[in-house]
Amino acid sequence: MKISLRCLYLVLCFSISTQLTFSQNPVKKIGKITGVTINNQELDIRTENASVKVTAYSPGIIRVRVDKQQLAEDFSYAVISKPQVTKVSITQNDAEINMITDSLKVNIRKNPWQITFLTPAGEVINQDEPGLTTSWVSESVTTYKKMQDGEHFIGLGEKTGGLDRKGNAYTNWNSDVFGYSAGQDPLYSTIPFYIGVHHNVQYGLFFDNTYQSDFNFGASNNRFSSFGAKGGEMNYYFIYNSHLRDIITSYTWLTGRIKMPPLWSLGYQQNRYSYYPDTEVYRIANTLREKKIPADGITLDIHYMDKYKVFTWDKSRFPDPPAMTKKLKDMGFKVTLIVDPGVKEEKGYGVYDRGVKEDIFAKYPDSTYYTGQVWPGWCHFPDFTSAKGRNWWANEMKVYAGDGVSGIWNDMNEFSTWGQKAPDNILFNYEGKGASHMQIHNVYGLEMIRSSYEGYRAALGGNKRPFVLTRSGYAGLQRYAALWTGDNRAEDSHMLAGIRLMNSLGLSGVPYTGMDVGGFTGGASPYLYARWMQIGAFNPYMRNHTQINTKSSEPWAYGEEVLEITRNYINLRYKLLPYLYSTFYEAKESGQPVMRSLAIDYTHDENVYNGTYENEYMFGHAFLVFPFDSQTQIERMYFPAGKWYDLYNGTIQQGNAHVKTELGMSKLPVFVRESSIIPMQSLVQTTAERPTDTLTIHVYQGAVNNKFVYYEDDGESYNYEKGDFYKRNITYNAAKKEIAFGKVEGTANSKFSNIKLVLHGFSGSTFKFNGKNSKVRDDLSALMVPISRFDPTGLSNPVEGEKVKIMSIKNSTELFTVAY
Repeated sequence: MKISLRCLYLVLCFSISTQLTFSQNPVKKIGKITGVTINNQELDIRTENASVKVTAYSPGIIRVRVDKQQLAEDFSYAVISKPQVTKVSITQNDAEINMITDSLKVNIRKNPWQITFLTPAGEVINQDEPGLTTSWVSESVTTYKKMQDGEHFIGLGEKTGGLDRKGNAYTNWNSDVFGYSAGQDPLYSTIPFYIGVHHNVQYGLFFDNTYQSDFNFGASNNRFSSFGAKGGEMNYYFIYNSHLRDIITSYTWLTGRIKMPPLWSLGYQQNRYSYYPDTEVYRIANTLREKKIPADGITLDIHYMDKYKVFTWDKSRFPDPPAMTKKLKDMGFKVTLIVDPGVKEEKGYGVYDRGVKEDIFAKYPDSTYYTGQVWPGWCHFPDFTSAKGRNWWANEMKVYAGDGVSGIWNDMNEFSTWGQKAPDNILFNYEGKGASHMQIHNVYGLEMIRSSYEGYRAALGGNKRPFVLTRSGYAGLQRYAALWTGDNRAEDSHMLAGIRLMNSLGLSGVPYTGMDVGGFTGGASPYLYARWMQIGAFNPYMRNHTQINTKSSEPWAYGEEVLEITRNYINLRYKLLPYLYSTFYEAKESGQPVMRSLAIDYTHDENVYNGTYENEYMFGHAFLVFPFDSQTQIERMYFPAGKWYDLYNGTIQQGNAHVKTELGMSKLPVFVRESSIIPMQSLVQTTAERPTDTLTIHVYQGAVNNKFVYYEDDGESYNYEKGDFYKRNITYNAAKKEIAFGKVEGTANSKFSNIKLVLHGFSGSTFKFNGKNSKVRDDLSALMVPISRFDPTGLSNPVEGEKVKIMSIKNSTELFTVAY
């Protein structure tokens, strides 16, 4: 009897405990819908546990906001566009709500809340995971999505790993990760935007929340993908279009696009941590010119400053900065300076004293300034989330403008401090709303580069383009700066990881990207350095950079053979500047990246997501680049659909093919897509040097139509915004074999007086030029020039005294020169 009573007592205790556990469930679900108000193209919804707003932002963009409390005043540092007036049909019954635009359908179940996005034909694009949808654990909010069969996930900004994110999870918390591993997460910047691909549909999803956020694409579970944050709203934009490229265009409509960069910033940049004193800077500049290595920029790292204090010069190392920048400018070089946000706490240091006077530093809750340690010692940090802080920064930057500096390199702006653990209770202005470090951390770098861009543009007079480079940022950073991938290592894995990082950033709205070519930490082998510099020539931003106390990493530091290889590819980059600058114009207009993952144009080709081929990319629309490491001798290449021309000999390779190739140090495999249109200029040593008066247009025969928008402006001002540019469409009609030059737009004159038209693959055929029939006359190529044995491009001058070969591009014909 005693045993039975004891058992009964234990059963009752367990039952009560279980009931208490479930009644005190730490997961709070969104619950069922209890009320709906329709306001034109917007739904205001009340559920058991949340306030919800669903807005048709445009025909292809739906915004979803959810909060446990009432929704706060709408604000975003990332999104700059307002909702478009959109024709929307909204209906409801007891079970569901349906919102329909001309681009997609939105179905919302009422009990419990569940949202599904469908094509106009009713195909599921994306849907909440039933039973999970959106919920909270304490202040953390997460939305769970059903993973579709075979779904790929790409993008998410500066994230290591494979092109396809499936099976992995990622954290967004901007971090200073010196010498990071090739698979480390998180890195320096946060762009919480990804693209999903499945069943011949694709969508974009931008989670605009600046708290620490986490994305899970099926890591440690086989049921869902998810995204969430440690605080704030569930606030996301769902983007649908029938082409992946148009999803990027829509995302950058939301978050902004680049302005035209200064032309000089697209030239080769020679950096080191650090070049000092000024005589060493002159030595580097003179050697680049003596060895005929085209270059446009030299960057000075922290050793130019007086004891690392921002907005100062070490006068023993750099006694006359204006004279130095003037001398370098006369040689065709622009100077970029590094700036860090930490301001040394030192009375008598003018920058610090003015910051205290203006009261622009971030504070603790007791109104004392936060102090953290970085290069100068103990520092305060400007609050860039206030107009007052940004204006103060802009005013301090005038000293650099007066010294003739052209570029501002924003570093340590995660923000970074020794110990890497800035307290959560640092307070920021947040445009007058007030916010803690937890909410501001990921956006601090964005607001610093905003301050640097707006401030330095004003300091330069308002109409001269500053070059701004950053290590950290948030969605929308492309409006203000180029981004480089931080302190990498001189290893093959890092070279290839950098390619994937830049491709992912391109998918995420950031077209102007680069990496430390040659590796920042450690020392590259000659073979690795040569390969990296070849790839760097096909990066949007080409920056060579290495750390202090490492081997020098200038092109001549690895011997004559590597020097010649490097020079050849930098030469090629400079000849391609008309093509590259026009490609940046496309980025300005539509948000399309310069360095393009194959997923953009070949979205539903499964080979693109194969780890063997995921590093392949397009440089603009024309060039297919195969970036193999320095160790591989024989490698497999995948050619997507179409016809591809070997850049170096014109050999044609048909697409949908897996091909093995032998690799050597002197040549990076690069192919040209059929129907491509590529403008090129003569070789110059700096963009300050005017090329010859002839623009060469290469056209590659193909079976698809193509259009290239050729674009010029003065390369340095904002006059293009007032119509002072030169633009014309160049089209190729495959069926008619017709090449046509459209009407010139803009008020500017071209720098070129003539066009040389070069055809590839047209041998023995007739074609039309601007409606008139013409005939290909022979197989001589305008690219048939002397080359050296280390010059795979066929585009540079031979080394004096060296045996000269002749390389021709098969089936290419120089036709005629026409008036421009």
